[in-house]
Formats: sequence, C-alpha cells, structure tokens
Amino acid sequence: MPHRAFIGLGTNLGDRAANYREAVQRIAALLPTTRVVRQSSVYETEPVGDIKGAFINGVIEVETELAPDALMRRLLAIERVMGRKRVRGKKPASSRAKYRPRIIDLDLLFFDNEIIDTRTLKVPHPRLHERRFVLAPMSELAPALIHPKLNASISELLAALKSPHRVTLARADLLRAPSAAGGGVASR
Repeated sequence: MPHRAFIGLGTNLGDRAANYREAVQRIAALLPTTRVVRQSSVYETEPVGDIKGAFINGVIEVETELAPDALMRRLLAIERVMGRKRVRGKKPASSRAKYRPRIIDLDLLFFDNEIIDTRTLKVPHPRLHERRFVLAPMSELAPALIHPKLNASISELLAALKSPHRVTLARADLLRAPSAAGGGVASR
C-alpha cells in the first residue's frame, strides 16, 4: 500500500521557476515507486537572514512505495544532481548562519502520520510550524491534516503563526515552461 508524503520545495538561485519545475519533474520520475498526486500554488517568500533574493516555495503531495529514509535519500540525490552543495560539519552557532541561498531545497515535511526522529531524518519537519512558506501551500493541499506531534491541523498552525516574513502567491504563469506543453504531472 502506498504511503502519503508531503515534500516542500524552495529555490532562490538562478532561474527559480526552471529549478522548481525540474525538481518536481525529477521527483515525478522516481517511478514506479513514487507518484506526484497534487501540487500547491507557488509562493514568493522574503529571504530569512542575510540572504539576497526572494525564494519561490511550494508543496507537493506524493504517493510512494519508498520508506521515509529511502525517499529522503532520493530527495538529497536530486538536490545534488541539481547543484545544491550542503555544508558539512558543525551546525552554525547562530540561527541566521544556517540560512543560505540555494538552487533547490527539498524537505520531507510529513510521511503518513509517522513521527521519525533519527540522526539523519526528522519527520514531521521540525520547523514547519514556524514557516508560513510551508504552511500556506500545505493548507491548500491538506488543511485538516493533523500534525502528529503538535496535535493541531495545518490550518490551525497557519492561523496561529506570528511570523514577520511576507509570503505572497506567485503569478499563475510563473512555472509555465517557455515552450509550454504540460509536463504530465498532476496539479491542483
């Protein structure tokens, strides 16, 4: 039986729309083990910390036969193939230092109703309830989904959020490919 998972996507380097489209296509190409079911709208987000350049963010819902750790390994492989360089070693001392520009960022937000807390994987994503750029697109796809650790729905978490960071709905055509035929991925 397939698992239901939600993946957060974000990018602020280069051709952001092309990066976003490519990431969704690469996730959809994980067939036969994974299928993109729905996509949220795309949001433009003010950067956090000293980063220059707005992000575009969204969430996709997938059905997958992969275990959570295997899915996360595939997402990290997609990031590497697309040119993301993760900083290894010690965690930065300040929270501002951990925010860096990125060509693509793929986060496993939820995996069924599981709570996973290992050295390499934390699900639900440990800071999703603090991020409007995650909660706004999540609320489009699953407003009634209950966060298994916080025992609150996505829409409740979004309503309670006191974040100063602006998140706005992006233009509807932002992700349309220049040559524009559909890409075979189900959307909302």
